[in-house]
Amino acid sequence: MAAAAVGRRAVPLKLDFKSGDKLIINGAVIENVGPNAKLLVHNESAILREKEILSVADTSTPAARVYFALQCAYMFPHKKDEYLELFHRFLGEYVGACPSAKPIAERIDQSVAEDRLYRGLKETQKLIAHETGLLKELETEVADLSEDVMSHG
Repeated sequence: MAAAAVGRRAVPLKLDFKSGDKLIINGAVIENVGPNAKLLVHNESAILREKEILSVADTSTPAARVYFALQCAYMFPHKKDEYLELFHRFLGEYVGACPSAKPIAERIDQSVAEDRLYRGLKETQKLIAHETGLLKELETEVADLSEDVMSHG
């Protein structure tokens, strides 16, 4: 998320920042410890709201690892190449194991190729939703199979 450029002029990004909310701007974690605040960001910056941030502890699934690597590339440009290498590896592994995710992966790759990492993160949220759906389907199938085994056993 960054101040958007319209024509030649950058349009400031306005953020409502509620008490207790956290966000990261260019790698710095900022927390609002007072009443609600409004921030106006005038220049291009790497910004993530708390609800968009994954911690290392949140990366227990393959899609979450894809997101986390891309998040790090977005937030830490001095290590961008290193994180993008991980991102590409994790995304390739995910698609290899789950070919139905290929259209989502292609949109993510396109955003990254255009150096639109924030948009890539938004697309990667769809990958996480895809994975969640697949895991729920699998859980249902296993429960149905268990029920069949128990009723015939």
